[in-house]
Amino acid sequence: MIHKEGFATILVGIIACALILFAFYSWLSSYVRLAYIIALVLMITILQFFRNPKRTIDKYDNNLVYAPADGKVVIIEETEETEYFNGKKMMVSIFMSPINVHVNRSPFGGEIKYSKYHPGKYLVAWHPKSSTENERTTVVFSNGKKEVLLRQVAGALARRIVCYVKSGDRVKQGEDFGFIKFGSRVDIYLPLDAKIKVKLDQVVKGNKNLIAEI
Repeated sequence: MIHKEGFATILVGIIACALILFAFYSWLSSYVRLAYIIALVLMITILQFFRNPKRTIDKYDNNLVYAPADGKVVIIEETEETEYFNGKKMMVSIFMSPINVHVNRSPFGGEIKYSKYHPGKYLVAWHPKSSTENERTTVVFSNGKKEVLLRQVAGALARRIVCYVKSGDRVKQGEDFGFIKFGSRVDIYLPLDAKIKVKLDQVVKGNKNLIAEI
């Protein structure tokens, strides 16, 4: 299944492939096979980036925080969150490479208490200041008892963050809430007493791996 964010890019890709083939047929006819290879690689790259696999959650429970994104866990640490909580939280950060699925999914069901987009820089996603200086969107999920903050962070290649939810919306555990194009990271800020269920450098999949129990 292809994510809706990819439709326009796929159309551009089809047009680009058609132009490539036309150019080779017109001026480099002896290299037409190369043109087909280039066009095929281009379309496969676009399609794999915008894939949106259907994934069901094994156990629906709003006290369980599932991975909101595919990627590698690159940070697990206690840190100061200054935008919404203004206090110490446990942060788990997932780095999304260009080959990962880039759909962002709701970690648990409940109400959106806060949602804000911030324009910013495009430092590499693993830079220590990327979480506070890069283009980003902050979303706070509440299960009625506790709150978890997710921050979609743009990277050096990611130039568009998409978030579909706003304050007051109700979301179901596991449903799509956003998309980041071309590689970046998602930071998860958890209560200090959360039971962390992942390890550093662990590869996780959205809706499949537990991040924490709150």
